[in-house]
Amino acid sequence: MTSSTLLLVILILLLVGVFPAWPYSRAWGYGPSGILGLVLVVLLVLALVGRV
Repeated sequence: MTSSTLLLVILILLLVGVFPAWPYSRAWGYGPSGILGLVLVVLLVLALVGRV
């Protein structure tokens, strides 16, 4: 399995994890999705530079 495939699988799992579908996670607000957005921006910059 290549690193890009593994990274894609991890990102998909993170996207499923930040979806506020459970009652206890509705009060978290934009925290988890904001952190995931920051991770996606960093990965996009790294991909554009050629480091990923």
